[in-house]
Amino acid sequence: MGDGSSGPTMDLLRSEPMQLVQLIIPIESAFRTISYLGDLGLFQFNDLNAEKSPFQRTYAAQIKRCAEMARKLRFFKEQMRKAGLSPSTKSLRSGDIDLDYLEVTLGELESELIEINSNNEMLQHTYNELSEYKLVLQKAGELFHSAQSIVAAQQSELELYNTTEQSVERSLLLEQEITMDPSKQVNLGYISGLVAREKSMAFERILFRATRGNVFLKQSVLENAVVDPVLGDEVEKNVFVVFYSGERAKNKILKLCEGFGANRYPFTEDLNKQFQIISQVSGRLAELKTTIDVGLAHRSNLLQTIGFEFEHWNFLVKKEKLIYHILNMLNMDVTKKCLVAEGWCPVFAKDQIQNGLRRATLDSNSQIGAIFHVLQTKESPPTFFQTNKFTSAFQEIIDAYGVAKYQEVNPSVYTIVTFPFLFAIMFGDWGHGICLLLATLYLIIREKKLSSQKLGDIMEMAFSGRYVIMMMGIFSIYTGLIYNEFFSVPFELFGPSAYGCRDQSCRDAYTAGLVKVHDTYPFGLDPKWHGSRSELPFLNSMKMKMSILFGVAQMNLGIIMSYFNAKFFGDNINIWYQFVPQMIFLNSLFGYLSLLIIVKWCTGSQADLYHVMIYMFLSPTDDLDDNQLFTGQKFFQILLLLSALAAVPWMLFPRPFLLKKQHEERFQGQSYARLDGNDYPPEIEPHSVSHNHEEFEFSEVFVHQLIHTIEFVLGAVSNTASYLRLWALSLAHSELSSVFYDKVLLLAWGYNSIIARGIGLSVFIFATVGVLLVMETLSAFLHALRLHWVEFQNKFYVGDGYKFYPFSFASLGQDDE
Repeated sequence: MGDGSSGPTMDLLRSEPMQLVQLIIPIESAFRTISYLGDLGLFQFNDLNAEKSPFQRTYAAQIKRCAEMARKLRFFKEQMRKAGLSPSTKSLRSGDIDLDYLEVTLGELESELIEINSNNEMLQHTYNELSEYKLVLQKAGELFHSAQSIVAAQQSELELYNTTEQSVERSLLLEQEITMDPSKQVNLGYISGLVAREKSMAFERILFRATRGNVFLKQSVLENAVVDPVLGDEVEKNVFVVFYSGERAKNKILKLCEGFGANRYPFTEDLNKQFQIISQVSGRLAELKTTIDVGLAHRSNLLQTIGFEFEHWNFLVKKEKLIYHILNMLNMDVTKKCLVAEGWCPVFAKDQIQNGLRRATLDSNSQIGAIFHVLQTKESPPTFFQTNKFTSAFQEIIDAYGVAKYQEVNPSVYTIVTFPFLFAIMFGDWGHGICLLLATLYLIIREKKLSSQKLGDIMEMAFSGRYVIMMMGIFSIYTGLIYNEFFSVPFELFGPSAYGCRDQSCRDAYTAGLVKVHDTYPFGLDPKWHGSRSELPFLNSMKMKMSILFGVAQMNLGIIMSYFNAKFFGDNINIWYQFVPQMIFLNSLFGYLSLLIIVKWCTGSQADLYHVMIYMFLSPTDDLDDNQLFTGQKFFQILLLLSALAAVPWMLFPRPFLLKKQHEERFQGQSYARLDGNDYPPEIEPHSVSHNHEEFEFSEVFVHQLIHTIEFVLGAVSNTASYLRLWALSLAHSELSSVFYDKVLLLAWGYNSIIARGIGLSVFIFATVGVLLVMETLSAFLHALRLHWVEFQNKFYVGDGYKFYPFSFASLGQDDE
């Protein structure tokens, strides 16, 4: 399968040959060695310290250090996101920088950014407070000015009453009300501020109840929202002034302001002082605005500088952390001078890994080179297939069922063809196939741009399977040409139809039928079948028989793959007592049915195949009469029936006994071999023998073989019937397409109204895209998936392996931590 000097086999049929390797690395070159192996991406490390917790491992401090740097980088990324900046994708450089220097740089940048943020928050808080204070001064001044205007008006009214010599009693009362003796007047206090508009009504009600109505509240609505100094968000607010009398009322008002989040600001009645304070506040606001703008510009420049280097720093920190994580999986030598690593690598990568080890030794100026040692083991190696962007999606379909066992036959080789072909049998329409192909060609042409973007879940699935859908589209065009359907409309693409009317009027075309006037249509279905009275019976018969033929062929392919598996692993028991009887049983029944279908097609016989197959079991010795297709059919059927019956015990009984005999011979060979040249001490030997020898449970093996035999016999019938879904889905797709064309598009086209035609065309397009190109595509995809996973792969595919996950830096640039 290849030695250390050979290159990769790029063989999808079987996984790459793997080997378990031990590396003994000097401590001084360990870091560079792991780094170079990560660049190579062909070595999977085993954890030799699995029993230790992360805090007990050798390099726990270094990982903690990397985690702290990663935290700082996440802080920078969050700050850039808030500022509307994004890291530059052009900053990822290949050159490394000293991690100590990077740690110091990140610490300094974090401290500077935190200080800038803190200063900016303080300045912004002060700016927002002064902005609110200015609004309070303006609005409260307006309230006091309007109140003074009212008092002046009332005094004018009093003077007017006095000059016109009205009632003495009325003027005395009014004068008493307005101009009371200063010694008897009540001194009113007031509190001014802002309260959120949504809370203003509740604030007024609670204020009235708490003070029993002994306050006077005046509010003024602000036209624009203001930034709250505490919350930092824009809030719609009202300016309020509360007049009160007494300290108790004042305390209650202060508590209510605090509870409702109302910001209080001082206010003076003196107009001169008001204008002076407003002037001072306006000047202070202008200074703060300038200072804040300068701070934000400095912060933006700092974040842009960080953003330019962010991806490079992030990659380095992730790489460093990953290297130390791998170093923690290595074992320390007893001399404390070497690290011992174990892991899997492909055989073809031996030279590349050794070159990496030598380069690490030279670059680190180590006096001792690393040792590459291949270990012998009975442990099953990981499975590694080298795929490209075309084959990877097909391999993912197989891996979703189960990862292939080491070097067993990989179904994805055949799935590349059979999966889109079975899909196309159910989806056959070359118009719909062209739509699928065009959609995937768009994804393929723009794959470089789309691969770097963040797509939605559904779009991401479609993009990752773009080559699968492309193959599905191509095969759908092929089967659509065979079915001669373009959105359910037939075309004479390969020449004229072979059939024509009996006369020019074509009055009896539907009743008496057509007559053959030309040679047989060269490719696919004759277009005259569409719309004829025998279209559905003919298509049903053809597609049903075609489904059985393809199903039996694929199941035979699966059984043949089991032969190649057994041959590769040297398992002759499986060849003679599993592969051979399975082939005999399946082909004695359903292989014979496939033969009858082909013979009937070739001869044009009217034989009833249902009758033939049923009475082959019920009355094998009866004459076939009109159902005889070839000479000697009766004897041949009896021979096949006996072969199928003989294949069942052949499958069931010999294999468990042969496995038991094989196990006993292997154990005897091991026990005799230990007497020759054994270096182990006598006290260890009995334990080793008992450890290597496992008891053979004959009853378990026999029951397992019984279940397997019953499953295969019943599965041969059910799996063949399962392939009839090809016929059912194809018929459903064809009929749905025909209904949308006849009952929507043609019906709308029968009207002379442009609006009716437009509506009909829109409904036809949406129905075609939504139902036929989305739902039917998904349905056919799932059915094709089921046929591969169950009917095909269960004949040979074990799928109990595990994937090869090499240590690699390849995806660090894209993956989030």
